[in-house]
Amino acid sequence: MSHKNSLNVKSKIWIELKDEVVFGLGRIRLFEEIEKTGSMSQAAASLEMSYRAAWGKVTATEERLQLQLVKRQQGNRKKGTILTPVGKELLHQYSIFQKEAQNSVDELFEKHLGELLIHLNQHNDSERCID
Repeated sequence: MSHKNSLNVKSKIWIELKDEVVFGLGRIRLFEEIEKTGSMSQAAASLEMSYRAAWGKVTATEERLQLQLVKRQQGNRKKGTILTPVGKELLHQYSIFQKEAQNSVDELFEKHLGELLIHLNQHNDSERCID
């Protein structure tokens, strides 16, 4: 469906353990910035969050999963934090999952609402012609 003013469906998916967030889009962005910058403070700054909040999210995720996801590199203030191999794999696999989930949501939206929306759009177009 390629209409000039077509509707788009949006969804947010996150993982919880015992009603507490483990991973979602916010953490993906944080982990991507850590990977890109090699620095927790730079990652936090680029996401406009405090250093403490960023560490809190990472620490909470590590504790809930019982996995080490980042590693502090001692003696290097500019490149002081890196993702562990497990952290990199979690980021990679969750990113794939998120993209596939959005594609599935898009397909379901088209399947269940696509024809109705085409009909509504045609109806609106015909009303404009009458005016």
